[in-house]
Amino acid sequence: MSSAAVAKGPHPFLARYLSSLATHPLRTKAITTALLCFLQEVLGSNLARLPAQRPPKNSPFLYKVLASYHVDLRALKMAIYGFLVSAPLGHFLVGALQKAFAGKTGTRAKIAQILASNLLISPITASAYLASMAVISGAKSLNDVVKTIQAGFWSVIRISWVVSPLSMTIAQAYIPLHLWVPFFNAIQFLLGTYFNFRVKKLRMQKEKEEHNKAK
Repeated sequence: MSSAAVAKGPHPFLARYLSSLATHPLRTKAITTALLCFLQEVLGSNLARLPAQRPPKNSPFLYKVLASYHVDLRALKMAIYGFLVSAPLGHFLVGALQKAFAGKTGTRAKIAQILASNLLISPITASAYLASMAVISGAKSLNDVVKTIQAGFWSVIRISWVVSPLSMTIAQAYIPLHLWVPFFNAIQFLLGTYFNFRVKKLRMQKEKEEHNKAK
């Protein structure tokens, strides 16, 4: 087989991933999302230069190295969130959306698909995300979870209403249907890492200001 012929096909890794996605869609999405959520947390902490927690002096060397790079319990909890909440929810909601608009390629159908995504899927996923973040951050009661959702809902949904139509329009125009999952995963990973970084930077700035006021 010539090199030109090989170049025309998908990368072997992508081909294997798409094959796994076709045969075991939910499992593949769950593992992928868990890994991406884990990396978002670790990268966000490192990019923000968040001070690493000091492990006990008698901790194993590997544990100390992982802790210095923010590979910690919160990152593990984020992976669990991705595996048990984000991936299954996205799998069923986006799957239902694709089925509802299967074979419909007209302009009205594309607009309706974007509206359905914004008005139905985005509020559900935003609420699930905020509730999960509340639990991960140590919410003690249902009331704490509800307050977190109320406080952050419109901030999250406004961002979603900007990004979702843009990414959906690009997907409808340029991305084959079987590549939608990797495409949206990439978008979510970049945004998730950025917002994780921004939240940590703002938190550090607030703590610094409070510390200076206390002096």
